[in-house]
Amino acid sequence: MSDKDFIIIDEEEHREDRTDIVEEKKETAVAAQEEDGSDDEEYEKYCLMCHRPESAAGKMIELPNHITVCKDCMQKSFDAMTNGAIDYSRLMNMPGVQFMKMSDLEDKIPKNQKIKKKKDKPKEPQKLDIKDIPAPHKIKAQLDEYVVGQEYAKKAMSVAVYNHYKRVATDSMDEIEIEKSNMLMIGPTGSGKTYLVKTLARLLDVPLAITDATSLTEAGYIGDDIESVVSKLLAAADNEVERAERGIIFIDEIDKIAKKRNSSQRDVSGESVQQGLLKLLEGSEVEVPVGANSKNAMVPLATVNTKNILFICGGAFPDLEDIIKERLSHKTSMGFNAELKDKYEKDKDILSKVTMEDLRTFGMIPEFIGRLPIIFTLKGLDKEMLVQILKEPRNAILKQYKKLLALDEVNLEFDEGALEAIAEKAMKKNTGARALRAIIEEFMLDIMYEIPKDDNIGQVTITRQYIEGTGGPIIQLRGQETLMLS
Repeated sequence: MSDKDFIIIDEEEHREDRTDIVEEKKETAVAAQEEDGSDDEEYEKYCLMCHRPESAAGKMIELPNHITVCKDCMQKSFDAMTNGAIDYSRLMNMPGVQFMKMSDLEDKIPKNQKIKKKKDKPKEPQKLDIKDIPAPHKIKAQLDEYVVGQEYAKKAMSVAVYNHYKRVATDSMDEIEIEKSNMLMIGPTGSGKTYLVKTLARLLDVPLAITDATSLTEAGYIGDDIESVVSKLLAAADNEVERAERGIIFIDEIDKIAKKRNSSQRDVSGESVQQGLLKLLEGSEVEVPVGANSKNAMVPLATVNTKNILFICGGAFPDLEDIIKERLSHKTSMGFNAELKDKYEKDKDILSKVTMEDLRTFGMIPEFIGRLPIIFTLKGLDKEMLVQILKEPRNAILKQYKKLLALDEVNLEFDEGALEAIAEKAMKKNTGARALRAIIEEFMLDIMYEIPKDDNIGQVTITRQYIEGTGGPIIQLRGQETLMLS
């Protein structure tokens, strides 16, 4: 008797039982594969001798005729032949060495010796119910908790978003197709354009992608392609296409893609980008790369329909005030009832008088403006609004610092004079609400550094004199003793 026939003779009495099990597993695997139409990646190999799957027995050893054996059974076979004197792992790498002759079992062995893997059930896409959409007054009430002022802008956004998601939920109403409610926000820097959109997306619990129009270029040039804005939304939706198709895309600095005036060079980041955005704004199926900003052979593509994606564009549009004033000044006439030419020079709300013609003069093409039917403006922030921003919103800057010091069991207070002084300094910087945090960070640095040193401090009051540099904050110890720091 040769060593090659040892295993076959040893397994002779168990051949019938093993054959039945093999045939049963073969029928199960083939039936599951035909039912699901799955590829080989959804199946795992199992050992011919102990019938354990690869997930339980570890990596399998592949033999001729599509046979797989686990390492334990292979080692047992060698131990039975050599009384444990041979390590199979060394012999398996020797060319020309064959220890089993399985040609007799060729007709008994399944061609595809794999069993079905367990896989998670696919998630059913959530349908948007029209009853779940909050009414415009509820949306605005939630925005009021976070955003100060800008009443007209919040009202316009609430109505536009409400109508948009009603359109998405119903898809069609009595054969009347509702068009998209894309929006264009115009307002000076720091007036709250981006903050409004972020707050709105958080309240509605929808995916939001914020992108910058300055990075977009025509296809084939250095920069992000037009489709990259949809790719960012897909990433924000965890690569779920159905969820991304109900999201919001906010394109900031939209005024930077205006047509260049008196330029002999190719405008790859201006008018051409506007033309590329037309199909996205109106609604079309686009192939976007998953997990990347540009298409290439190594990145998979996903098809996203932008029909139900809400686009919100925002920009500061510098020099737009001069265009509006020039247009309005042409209406002045001579006589007793004539308007003064300098009537609009000191008008702080001049942006609210913007028209389509003004935007065309600025450099936006008519086709692009036509796909943004809802246009509204945001007011510049005055002193009173800056004071309100400091203390009234739910996550106001002062409330954040009070919370930080409360963790050290210290009470922080700001008197009205200090708030007005901070607002006056912010007005001089001319950067809107962004200047508030920078100013407070500057004056709170020493306080946040010194307070943890002394456990006796119970309260700190920020005064106008401290903000203006003529005095210091008022420190109150836990024993009711009050100190004035210089």
